[in-house]
Amino acid sequence: MLINRNFALLWSGQAISIIGDFVFNTTLVIWIVVQVAKGQSWAPLAVGGALLLSSLPSIVLGPLAGVFVDRWEKRRTMLAMDALRCATIACLLLASLMSLSPAWQLSMIYITVFVVNACDQFFRPAMLTLIGDIVEEPQQARAMGLGQASMSLAAIIGPPLAPPLLLAFGVQWALLLNALSFVISFTTIMAIQVPRLSEGAAPRQAAGLWQEFSAGLRFLLSSRILVTLIVSTIIAMLGAGVINTLDVFFVTQNLHTPVALYGTLDAVLGIGTIVGAILASVFAQRIGLTRTIWCSILALGVLVTIYARLTGFLPAAVLLFVMGVPLATLAVASGPLILQMTPREMVGRVSSLVSPISMVAFMIATGLSGYLDGVTLHNFHAQVFGMAFGPVDTLFTASGLLIFIGGVYAMIGLRSSKATAPEISAVPVAQETR
Repeated sequence: MLINRNFALLWSGQAISIIGDFVFNTTLVIWIVVQVAKGQSWAPLAVGGALLLSSLPSIVLGPLAGVFVDRWEKRRTMLAMDALRCATIACLLLASLMSLSPAWQLSMIYITVFVVNACDQFFRPAMLTLIGDIVEEPQQARAMGLGQASMSLAAIIGPPLAPPLLLAFGVQWALLLNALSFVISFTTIMAIQVPRLSEGAAPRQAAGLWQEFSAGLRFLLSSRILVTLIVSTIIAMLGAGVINTLDVFFVTQNLHTPVALYGTLDAVLGIGTIVGAILASVFAQRIGLTRTIWCSILALGVLVTIYARLTGFLPAAVLLFVMGVPLATLAVASGPLILQMTPREMVGRVSSLVSPISMVAFMIATGLSGYLDGVTLHNFHAQVFGMAFGPVDTLFTASGLLIFIGGVYAMIGLRSSKATAPEISAVPVAQETR
């Protein structure tokens, strides 16, 4: 069921670690609000700072991290990142036991958030490469599907665990839980037996940092499939950013639903992504990775457009469950496609470039949607073909159409391209070091 011994070890360790991450992230927000900045006017700014620092490493560090991931031995890189994250959480745990001022507590939280997410920029590309090493190509979609299912399950059960842990036992228990999750991850990765790399390729001389980064960027831009994947992902993330920012307003204003049920809709979407991940792990490789990707984006565009016209809680819950399926299949198919299209010695750089680009698009959409809803379209109301449009559902409709356009672009670009990795003999890469 878990493909092989090596992947079973990797999956089980990461499943526990991801739950710890979700508990940790939620705990930090609650900790800041109810203790560190309790009753202070700057509490929202303090929470926003923590959220910003969680995203910043992906943008400023992620692209260059891929260069080092391609240089270093992958399993040891993951072990080092787990050890550093565990030590960082342990330092925050010790600081939480001291009588520090709110400014010092907030500083420690910010440093921890940055370091933990910085480590993730090295861990994730290394793990993707390792999956390519320990899982045969026909099983890679299944491996990604199992990973996505554990991520979705953790997103459902992790955040609800944080408030009772913090309020009943104190923040130290949540921090200890996350630190121990990294210990478990470290232990399972240590037990993995990595196959020897093929000895057909001669060792390559390590180039300079910027030269290797430029080589990775040139390779990425030379692949039509990877460029199509990135552009369609950017378009889809622009639409997703709008929905993520304004969904709480859509739930209360358009669905006429109490804000208390907003989390229920998130849970329903999470259940849908679990189902989608399971389905994708079985059928994505059979259907074809490129076909799975563009079909998923097209389906998401249609579903978001329909969602924008809903006015009741129950239909919205059903539709969000269905929406979770293509959302998960898109995530499941993208990883194996990158592995198939990218030589092993460049997987770190390519995957590290894809994530920040998507993050930037998401952040742009988040800021722009807030401005459009709050300023430009604040008093907007219109009737089109007998249907009433307000600010939020108008932006949701535009998002659905934008995602659909991204799906059309992906369909045209991916259907006309052959999913085979090009030669990179002229591209300088570094020899992997231990």
